[in-house]
Amino acid sequence: MSPYVRRSADIDGDFVVFVLGMHVNRWTDVRAWLPVVRAMPKMLAELARQPELGLLKAHSGWMFGGPAVVQYWRSYEQLEAYSRSAQAEHLPAWRAFNRNARRHPDSVGIFHETYRLSAGRWETIYGAMPDIGLLAASRAVDLSSGSTSATRIGARTEDAAPVETP
Repeated sequence: MSPYVRRSADIDGDFVVFVLGMHVNRWTDVRAWLPVVRAMPKMLAELARQPELGLLKAHSGWMFGGPAVVQYWRSYEQLEAYSRSAQAEHLPAWRAFNRNARRHPDSVGIFHETYRLSAGRWETIYGAMPDIGLLAASRAVDLSSGSTSATRIGARTEDAAPVETP
């Protein structure tokens, strides 16, 4: 049996975490939410074909009652440039959503959260996990048995891992 492996993500410099999703408020109003659902795979495929645009990794799932995507970007400037590019999939989809939202108010909600993370101001741990999240967007490094959240994020230079009690 192999030992329990703990890993952390290792990424150079600053980066961005972008979380976005939708919540269907009226499932019967398919004309309002279906275009939103169809737009995201096109954008993700475009970004996968063009890594120079800055997307490091994206994970899709279900969050806050609807489909969502967590994206890791090399920089905020690249995220913003993509979102505003007339040659990219996003801007036409964004404009279409806004037109549709005026016709079908409150049928579908959208959200996004953008986090600019400075080098060394974050920490991760993945125990016996596949490459997901920031680990998949960066390099994986093995952690020592004494590695703690406080030492990984720089809150303390030394720390003791919790001791198991029988």
